[in-house]
Amino acid sequence: MAETKVANPAPLGLLGFGLTTVLLNIHNAGLMELNVMILAMGLCYGGFAQIVAGIMEFRNKNLFGATVFTSYGFFWLSLCVIWVNPFGVAAADRQAMGWYLLMWGVFTLVMFIGSLKHNRVTQFIFLTLTLLFFLLTFGDFTGNETIIRIAGVVGIICGLSASYSAFAQVLNNEFGKTVLPLCELKSK
Repeated sequence: MAETKVANPAPLGLLGFGLTTVLLNIHNAGLMELNVMILAMGLCYGGFAQIVAGIMEFRNKNLFGATVFTSYGFFWLSLCVIWVNPFGVAAADRQAMGWYLLMWGVFTLVMFIGSLKHNRVTQFIFLTLTLLFFLLTFGDFTGNETIIRIAGVVGIICGLSASYSAFAQVLNNEFGKTVLPLCELKSK
């Protein structure tokens, strides 16, 4: 029986992550208030689209992509639940958010190490995302708004780089050649 060809789900996951990350970090940078638009993007595109991409990566036997997209999809869903707080329990304060972001920073640091086997753009995405989580962690633990604003700028760069990677993969696939480079590692 012939195996069914499945499209590369990475651009969907990268755009769900990238565009949502840019919008949230425009807020973190102090350029707009947290609002329902960010919440909706977090739930629908950051959350559900990445989970779909992650499940498709499982189908493609891509452990790294499956772990990354599914995990960050659930990150976005959990972050939206924290913001909405439908459970009627105490809201997460800065200390709680600091611990939450620290755990995601540790996860992202390990994924950054895994990204060292991937192209340079993917490495840059995970490097900036690791930096973003640790800056936000430090900003929440200290209450330092300047650090959170700096984290917002790093987050915008991270989200734009993820979006670039998605656009490059789509355009390179459609044209059958490198339209936007991803800086692939040279094989030995």
